[in-house]
Amino acid sequence: MSPHSSRSYSRRGFLATAGAASSGLGLTAGALATGFDAKAPCPGPARNTCSALKHPPLERVRVGFIGVGGRGMSLLGNLLDIPHVEVSAVCDVVPERVKRAQAQVRAKGQAEPAGYDSGERAFEALCRRDDLDLVYIATPWDSHVPMAVTAMRQGKHAALEVPAALTIEECWELVDTAETTRCHCLMLENCCYGEIELLVLRMVVQGVFGELTHAEAGYLHEARDYLLQDLPGANWRRRFVATLDGNLYPTHGLGPVALYLGIHAGDRLDHLVSMSSRELALGRRRDALPAGDPRRRESFACGDINTTLVRTALGRTILVQFSMVQSRPYSRINMVAGTTGTFCDYPPRLHLDGQPEGWVTDLSPYHERYGHPLWKQLNAPGPGLGRPWRHGLRDELAPDPVPPRGTAAGPDGVRCRRLELPRAAEHRVRRAGQRPGGGPRFHTGCVAGPAAEVHWRRFEPSGLVRHASAWVPQKAAESADHGGPMGR
Repeated sequence: MSPHSSRSYSRRGFLATAGAASSGLGLTAGALATGFDAKAPCPGPARNTCSALKHPPLERVRVGFIGVGGRGMSLLGNLLDIPHVEVSAVCDVVPERVKRAQAQVRAKGQAEPAGYDSGERAFEALCRRDDLDLVYIATPWDSHVPMAVTAMRQGKHAALEVPAALTIEECWELVDTAETTRCHCLMLENCCYGEIELLVLRMVVQGVFGELTHAEAGYLHEARDYLLQDLPGANWRRRFVATLDGNLYPTHGLGPVALYLGIHAGDRLDHLVSMSSRELALGRRRDALPAGDPRRRESFACGDINTTLVRTALGRTILVQFSMVQSRPYSRINMVAGTTGTFCDYPPRLHLDGQPEGWVTDLSPYHERYGHPLWKQLNAPGPGLGRPWRHGLRDELAPDPVPPRGTAAGPDGVRCRRLELPRAAEHRVRRAGQRPGGGPRFHTGCVAGPAAEVHWRRFEPSGLVRHASAWVPQKAAESADHGGPMGR
């Protein structure tokens, strides 16, 4: 553990403190030290934290689905494969998509769900239904928070695609609404459920890498041709690339790393510095479009690559990178380093104390010893193997543990805020045009209850860690002897 100060900060007062500290930070286009500015509004009255919120288990979960485009239809198919799920309503601004979703539900032997397609506000009528327990949201990024807030205010749990929120104010709105309504608010970050990610998580909590000091995460996914397509999915994504500069998609990489480091369960994000390169790659691809193509008139704000450095309250560091335009293989980096070993993904490899020089790339002994029970079951021969596509398997694991057991297994509202704050803080300071300076501290770990503060050090691990039997109490992990070639 670190000797860093454990001074307690009010969950409702941290923005004022961070804002005062931020007057001398930030970056402009070339280099950015980011955080909160002094104009951040203070959230409303304190309410009970939802970090351990539980509801009575449900025999069946009645779901309303908002957004049934490409990603939405994929998620809908996953839900329909879960026996205890009943899809009662679907909503989209494109009527043809609603009809297609209704047909998919009927094809699975369920009654045709109600359809909502009357316009941008049609989701409000869906949320007012009295036969829904959970609302799934798979729409463009800037609609996630209004839809989730509407669902929770109507007494429904909300599950949001990533990113959950785009601004600091929206992060707080999710937390405040969940605390007020006592509804689950879950971010559907499926990368937390990957086979490699859960393997590394189990190795971390069992002390294989020793005490962690550094991690690296990212979303490096070359998609220039996709972004320039004249398709609805590409069009709305290109809108954000044209107007925002920074890490637009942090949680695929940061989500698993936050679990490794126990963020909001023993540690918290404290300070960040972020910068973007100049924009060239997408612009050059745009210039190669045929003469007269209207897309040639578009310009882009997002740099070719964004790099963010985060320091935690316990003095650990996290590097987070984002690029959708550089010519390189796909990677989420997924690296963690401790006092006795290091793991690095893409391709997966590790090195532990006592091993010869170089990476160990045959991880089969580690899968056998530390592999997550859910993935061992999915990979076993025979029926129930699941989909062969790794993305599909992650998606199937992600929603299933959420509603029927009464407690959230994925990132809850507080942890959603934790994962989205770096991006939101970064964009706020960039808009303010602040110059590099001392940098802020953003105290995201304390959540005030009615009588006393619940400190980030005392938060339980997320439901994913607890319910999947991956959690080992810290003292046990510290004292565990893992001798032999697989570390100690």
